[in-house]
Amino acid sequence: MPQPFVMPEFYVPYPARLNTHVEAARTHTRDWARAMGMLEGSGVWETADLDAHDYALLCAYTHPDCDEEALNLVTDWYTWVFFFDDHFLEVFKRTQDRAGGKEYLDRLPHFMPADPAAGMPEPANPVEAGLADLWRRTVPAMSDGWRVRFAEATEALLYESLWELDNINEGRIANPLEYIEMRRKVGGAPWSAGLVEYAAGAEVPDRVSRSRPLRVLRDAFSDAVHLRNDLFSYQREVEDEGENSNGVLVLERFLGCSTQEAADAVNDLLTSRLHQFENTALTEVPALAVQDGLTPLECAAIGAYTKGLQDWQSGGHEWHMRSSRYMNEGMADGTATPAAGPAGVPALGTGVLDIRSLLGRRAGEARLRSHTHAPHRPVGPLPLPDFDLPYPLAVSPHHQEAKRRSEDWAEAMGLLDDLWDRPLMEGFDLALCSAGIDPDATLEELELSALWLTWGTYADDYYPMVFGRTRDLAGAREQTSRLKACLPVDDPAGAPEFAGNALERALADVWARTAGPMSPGARAELWSALDAMLESWMWELHNQAQHRVPDPVDYVEMRRSTFGSELTLLMSRLRTAHVLPEALHRSGTVRSLEAAVSDYGALVNDLFSYQKEVEVEGELHNAVLVLERFFDVDRDTAARMVYDLMCGRLRQYEHLKRREVPLMYEHFGLDAEGRAAFEKRLRELEEWLAGVLHWHRSVRRYGAGDVHAGAGTPLLRARSGGALPAPDWTTPRGLGTTAARVASAFAGVPS
Repeated sequence: MPQPFVMPEFYVPYPARLNTHVEAARTHTRDWARAMGMLEGSGVWETADLDAHDYALLCAYTHPDCDEEALNLVTDWYTWVFFFDDHFLEVFKRTQDRAGGKEYLDRLPHFMPADPAAGMPEPANPVEAGLADLWRRTVPAMSDGWRVRFAEATEALLYESLWELDNINEGRIANPLEYIEMRRKVGGAPWSAGLVEYAAGAEVPDRVSRSRPLRVLRDAFSDAVHLRNDLFSYQREVEDEGENSNGVLVLERFLGCSTQEAADAVNDLLTSRLHQFENTALTEVPALAVQDGLTPLECAAIGAYTKGLQDWQSGGHEWHMRSSRYMNEGMADGTATPAAGPAGVPALGTGVLDIRSLLGRRAGEARLRSHTHAPHRPVGPLPLPDFDLPYPLAVSPHHQEAKRRSEDWAEAMGLLDDLWDRPLMEGFDLALCSAGIDPDATLEELELSALWLTWGTYADDYYPMVFGRTRDLAGAREQTSRLKACLPVDDPAGAPEFAGNALERALADVWARTAGPMSPGARAELWSALDAMLESWMWELHNQAQHRVPDPVDYVEMRRSTFGSELTLLMSRLRTAHVLPEALHRSGTVRSLEAAVSDYGALVNDLFSYQKEVEVEGELHNAVLVLERFFDVDRDTAARMVYDLMCGRLRQYEHLKRREVPLMYEHFGLDAEGRAAFEKRLRELEEWLAGVLHWHRSVRRYGAGDVHAGAGTPLLRARSGGALPAPDWTTPRGLGTTAARVASAFAGVPS
């Protein structure tokens, strides 16, 4: 069968190495699979199938340094997971038996008890028998924290098979953002990262295991593994098995392009994720070690873990070139026809005199584009789409009073002394956003919402202005630590006395008003959302210091925090916390609903704010700019792609509401009251979308006449060449003192 596309030029910066115990692992795992019932008689594999797939070779390449015992165990794990994938395909995907598939999956977590001494059910099939054996052999060597994380990753891998099955049943192809998000779970690479910790003898310290740098290492690793697999498995999955879950197919449909062009785009995204992995490992992980005071042994463990993930990438690529499961004709022996570079120039390895080929032409050009954006280039106003949002707008009757109260509060807190003044804030009309996203709120609830939007918008302006221009990451970290200290969880009114600058005073005040009446659990959730938003602003400054336009996947995922979507959506959700079970809010369906809504709203902001951010502020964090640089296209093409992503997320939201929400009701056994509460939650999400869009259309912040207006305000004078002073935490504080400091800083600046 002819190949559907020519394999692209891969970025493989680390050499693949082979574990010397590979033959022992082959023999061991063949005997183990037979003992578990996975071979003759299983209806899935014969011994010849296992030999041809050669999972021992995969594990020997991906774990080149572990001893024989560890390699045998890891190989058994991979044999099990591939058998599960093929078994689920034959028994449930091909027959489209969702009910049977769910019943089958529901039993598997019982074979991964948190307590290794706990009992297990009697295995009823080879998948259960294999999992029970592997769990008993693995967990005694690992900590409680690792067991929890690995069990979560395994369950995600198993249960998201239902997502694939649902898409096959409906003939549905995911949008790119949904695909990346779901592929991580069903593809199993986060699970593989857990086995790297075991094989390398390098457990990630539990206290930082869920931090952004470690999460991004794992996620970037996972995405690259899955996208590589999608390229090699396209022919088998799409043409033979009828799968819809393949990145090449997803981009082929989304971009409306040829299979070859989609394959090249998938490879570019794979490369970008590897670049993200390297950037995180070299810049964010060392900062984490210092910030959290990691011990030398903890740092060494993270270093060994990072190296293990790199080994996996190179070894996994080598195995894909050799395994009979994949489309790889001529790749292992070097006889494959390479994809051509630009204008027919031969790709990597065919032009040894061209230094760019040694680095990888497409990979090198992509890395260069991410660091060479010219800030403040004139871009003009961006033509906006019609935004065919199907949800009705309602505006609270308390809008004007909440507007007046929030503006008085901002003035009292000192927020109108430096970056903003009263006319500027009146034009922003942040209370209008609150009135649209929560039209049924009481006046007090609406006022509180407007205060949060006021503080968050002010802080979002403050960080790049005060710390970004001077690349003062140390000052930003100090400010962030002080802001977190203004959020005491046990005693919300007990902010420290040092809360003296306007940013700190305002946060301490609105935190005390909001968190005081909350339950301890809700208060902790709110604190976590604020912590994520504060850290996301540090991430923006980190990129700004490197003059680096972010990787598209990293950008979208962080945008949910930088825009404040997670915070504002959480605050409305906490009102129904007493009605709906907490596990429901953590379910994949609810998280997908909220992520789809969050992404749509954040991307609305990127379309409206493009000229303001790119031309006036020199910003690097805008989805239009991110796609311009990634795809090397003009701004209008990139803007259409952003809108297409938004529409895809909206269709996904409607699909989830129609298809998965009823299944979720059954799964959690919701009664009429519970279902009514969740229907109200869905209306809140839709009101949030309608309110966000209405606010962007209505206020004086993003229009072509607004972005250059008000040159006399401190904010815009600073944008045009001045700089606001960094905070001086030794200077006395008080209402009105900020204005005097800023006035002296701008002395001599033409107005």
